[in-house]
Amino acid sequence: MKFALITAVLMASVGAVNIAQAASVDKGRAIVEKANCASCHGAGLNAPILPAYPKLAGQYADYLFYSLKAYKVGNSNAQYGRNNAVMGSQVQAFTDADLEDISAYIASLPGNFVVKK
Repeated sequence: MKFALITAVLMASVGAVNIAQAASVDKGRAIVEKANCASCHGAGLNAPILPAYPKLAGQYADYLFYSLKAYKVGNSNAQYGRNNAVMGSQVQAFTDADLEDISAYIASLPGNFVVKK
């Protein structure tokens, strides 16, 4: 009886298991280059052309992913979305996997963030 119950639980959970795909820095680099992110965020994504644009290099990958995802959501969710016409249009064509790859690549770049103590 126990064996049948354990087998049933395991078989039911097989379909629920989702193996996360690791983000690819190389794919992210290709996407960033194709999207020409440096045209606003500057060389190495660390020298923005205007002070209003953020430095991205070296930022945490999870922060970058959720920021990009929020731009994709835009105004459709006031609590989660970010409203920026340029970034909103830039990220619409990307899947979540693409956004993860982009985030992994940008996080791998050397940044010059300073932590004040």
